[in-house]
Amino acid sequence: MTSNSPTPESSAYDDGARRTPPVHLAQPVSFVRRGSRLQGRRQQAWDDYAPKFAIDLPRDGGDTTVDPDYVFDPDTAFGRSAPLVVEIGSGLGEAVCHAAEQDPDRNFLALEVYRPGLAQTLLRIGQRGLANVRVAQVNAPEALATMLPEASLSELWVFFPDPWHKTRHHKRRLVQDSFAELAARVLQPGGIWRLATDWSDYAIQMRRVADASPHFSNLYAGERTGTDSPLTQVWESGVEGVVGGAPVREGKVPVSTGNASTGEGMDDLGGWAPRFAGRTMTSFEQKAHDAGRMIFDLAYRRN
Repeated sequence: MTSNSPTPESSAYDDGARRTPPVHLAQPVSFVRRGSRLQGRRQQAWDDYAPKFAIDLPRDGGDTTVDPDYVFDPDTAFGRSAPLVVEIGSGLGEAVCHAAEQDPDRNFLALEVYRPGLAQTLLRIGQRGLANVRVAQVNAPEALATMLPEASLSELWVFFPDPWHKTRHHKRRLVQDSFAELAARVLQPGGIWRLATDWSDYAIQMRRVADASPHFSNLYAGERTGTDSPLTQVWESGVEGVVGGAPVREGKVPVSTGNASTGEGMDDLGGWAPRFAGRTMTSFEQKAHDAGRMIFDLAYRRN
């Protein structure tokens, strides 16, 4: 991170005068715009549930931006004070809605840039009668930099972010050194940052970024090393180079992305968490299993 990048203690996050636009706003976003048209049940779900469960954000440009002067008030949004969990890239809402149903004493905020995904999440909220989930259409780094209050989260979840396979696109990956600073800003001391990916190359980057941050400690430091490490198992099997980025279909050539990490011998560093029991098996994770890829979980505590 450059010397002029905002940290949790810098004036870029001070209350009072208009906040200085964070450095991340000049960086490439970690997503590609897709269709936002709603149809059928999703449109109906948006009409029925968005007024109550979708946060109406003041914008600072497009529909994934948020005015840097805006600060989210969890107690007002949820109508109560409770530990707050934020999921970044909530997709269709499978994980966040399952967690909210299993843990009604916590509040859950789903951040997603794709309106159809948010509409599907709203549909799940309505079908399950959930009162402890809110959704917001916003670019996550903006939300962490200015929208969410400092030290307001008990947990931050980043499950299966886009791996941006090609080397020239790695700069678009969400989990960078600058993102670790933002995660530290919003997590309470003792709060947990959970990550998961199905690509070893990105898993290595996630581990490196979080291990390098002075704000975090790996909850499983030194565990699952050697033959117990999923990284060692991927290297030995070569599975990523075989299955590539999609399940192998009969009569089709395997899709190779070049995103497999390269290594020999053993992963002596380890630090991999067991699969997070609070994450339901989503359709996305199931596809990774169907393709034969390994799942890498990481968990860090805010110092």
